[in-house]
Amino acid sequence: MSNKKNSYSPLVYSTDPNFQKNTGPEEEEISLMPENQKLRILLDKKHRAGKAVTLITGFVGSLDELELLCKKLKNFCGCGGTVKNGEVIVQGDNRDKILTWLNNNGFKLAKKI
Repeated sequence: MSNKKNSYSPLVYSTDPNFQKNTGPEEEEISLMPENQKLRILLDKKHRAGKAVTLITGFVGSLDELELLCKKLKNFCGCGGTVKNGEVIVQGDNRDKILTWLNNNGFKLAKKI
């Protein structure tokens, strides 16, 4: 391991007396109600050494809500999973189980592809 310090610093120095740090527009994350979520459930084997995983895509909301949904689905299916790139990845072919759980918990627009 290297003990080098990272030279990057977010601090900015300016000699302009009217300088204001521009943080950009603050965007609020929009969360849809479960009955308005258009979730898609699909089976994927690409780039996974031939092993099947179930992908849940189309979730609109914060990362915390998505991780909570992932945790509930993993507990229900009894398998592992994760959240990557705005998608929930659940190990194995659990499309029918996940669709049933989503429909019972208010996600009426979920579809199996």
